[in-house]
Amino acid sequence: MEMISWAEIALRLVLAAVFGAVIGLERERKNWVAGLRTHMLVCVGSALAMMVSSFGFMDILGTPNVTLDPSRVAAQVISGIGFLGAGTILFLRQGVVRGLTTAAGLWTVASIGLATGGGMYFAAAAATVLAVTILWLIQPFEKKFAERFKRKSLKIVLSGKSKSLEVISTSFHTEGLKVDSCVVDKSKDDYIVTISFKKVNKKKLSELMGYLHNDVGVKEIVWVD
Repeated sequence: MEMISWAEIALRLVLAAVFGAVIGLERERKNWVAGLRTHMLVCVGSALAMMVSSFGFMDILGTPNVTLDPSRVAAQVISGIGFLGAGTILFLRQGVVRGLTTAAGLWTVASIGLATGGGMYFAAAAATVLAVTILWLIQPFEKKFAERFKRKSLKIVLSGKSKSLEVISTSFHTEGLKVDSCVVDKSKDDYIVTISFKKVNKKKLSELMGYLHNDVGVKEIVWVD
């Protein structure tokens, strides 16, 4: 195997920066922490790691008693990117996690960088196009589809146990509201009732919330859409 030329090294690094930038721009427009520069750096770093893995040890190849696996350095990029991806994941509250798509995007960008560093230009370009399509063009369809199965939740802070039982009973027996789950938590002197609905009739929901607002035993109502 011949040593890679300087021009080829520059070409692969520049292409990796371009591929990373294309995906990073999509994340940047949503003001995510991992944006343009992060994706470019991940892709360029991965490309460099791939070239080091493929060509960095050629000076000692053929030396007696020396055996090398050229894939080992590149393999560590895939496992190592997990630490960076984990930093983009945010646990906002129970049951709500954000940043998984960005973390998956960083993992994909790292793979694109490895492909570019390995000289697989078509594979890297095709993966970039597919990644942008998934992140940008498919998002409206995902939102529309997910909206049909999204659970709506009503969080109610109450002053006493008996009041919480009354509110739960009212919610379950309100026509047009199909309850999926109900969770009751105690916080000092308050009771927190979180009711998730499978089906919501907006008119009936407004009536229920109006009833709860007028109840002196209800301290707070939060609708999570």
